[in-house]
Amino acid sequence: MTTSPEQQPPPQNPVPAPATPPKVPASGDGTARVTGAPSAEPGAARPPLVTRPLLLRFVSIVGSSVSFFLLLSVVPAYTTASGAGPATGALMLSTVLGELAAPRFVARYGYRVALVAGLCLLGAPALVLTLSHSLVWIVLICLVRGLGFALTLVAGGALTATLIPAGRRGEGLALVGVVSGVPSLIALPLGVWLAAHVGFTPVAVAAGVAALAAVASVPGLPGREAASEKPVGMVAALRTGALARPAVVFATTALAAGIIVTFLPLAVPAASSGIVATALFVQPAASTAARWTAGRFGDRHGPARLVVPGLLLSAGGVVITAFTADPVAVLAGVAVFGTGFGVAQNATLTLMYTRVPASGYGTVTALWNLAYDGGMGVGAVGFGTLAGATGYPAAFAVTGVLMTAALIPAFRDRRATTAPPLPVPRAAKSPSPTSD
Repeated sequence: MTTSPEQQPPPQNPVPAPATPPKVPASGDGTARVTGAPSAEPGAARPPLVTRPLLLRFVSIVGSSVSFFLLLSVVPAYTTASGAGPATGALMLSTVLGELAAPRFVARYGYRVALVAGLCLLGAPALVLTLSHSLVWIVLICLVRGLGFALTLVAGGALTATLIPAGRRGEGLALVGVVSGVPSLIALPLGVWLAAHVGFTPVAVAAGVAALAAVASVPGLPGREAASEKPVGMVAALRTGALARPAVVFATTALAAGIIVTFLPLAVPAASSGIVATALFVQPAASTAARWTAGRFGDRHGPARLVVPGLLLSAGGVVITAFTADPVAVLAGVAVFGTGFGVAQNATLTLMYTRVPASGYGTVTALWNLAYDGGMGVGAVGFGTLAGATGYPAAFAVTGVLMTAALIPAFRDRRATTAPPLPVPRAAKSPSPTSD
């Protein structure tokens, strides 16, 4: 699921003319061609990628990721099989709704306030999760945590984007992906293992503490970036095909991610339960490695070339996972899916950033995460209904086939002759950079 960005009194990104994406030339097929060189002058020093504020931001990335992924597969196991879909669906639904409102909240109160609020809403409810086994209580906890997670994603993502040099965007987002991916790599299977060996309450408490402890890193981050323009709204982004098409493709791969983390523990026979923890390690491991590789490739050859391969690998992995009774097939399936998902994550996000001016970074972050969490939520709820009628193996196979429908917007995007950025609104008064 996702992923966020930040740093030092942030460098003031110049806002390019509306007709051109910032510092990224567009090719004739509408794809961004990123050379990997931050400067047009030969021999110019490459701008530093890792700064002190970025390192501080990594603390809140790790804290929120650990908190989120520790419980992602544990909560469905804590409730009944019939409650697994509603629990994950509630988490993703509130995250989606939070992401729609978060850009305005961040614009008004700044990065620090939004991050603190998000970390608290994500962590505090986890501490009281196991006070009741009631599905209503669990869903309520998931709703509140989803709002908190949304704030950490949008506020952090917009800030991070401004602190990554344009010529190293793919590499920078890959690095952020590694930092956010490693906690998921460890926390997702660890949560399942700990719940089985020490109980649900210690896992819930650990998830709460991870998010709340990260609050200590927030005062060292910039409160707000001075801007000469109003932020671009979500409606404009949704109406812009150059942004909506990659978002739809990514949402399709995220749909399968929500299915795997929610239903794989239930779909694999009890005799092979040890395979689940391994599979939930393999999937994010493959995703993390693929994001890094895709980021470096995208800086040199353009991220648009990777969107279709990422989608096809994701769909193929889900089809292979349909053989739930075969441990080898399950592990191979999640590995293939994880690779495709990691490629799709980096390629779509990098591509969307290259198609907007700096004032659109927050909107792109919200839209991309909306696709991420909306896809996961729809997958968790819809797959539960489908599996009830067909059984888990058939439901996985059908899902993989249906995912290929996203090839339509993917190929339309590749055929596009232009990649217009979001329209830049008229300049507005800059908010005080010290108001937070």
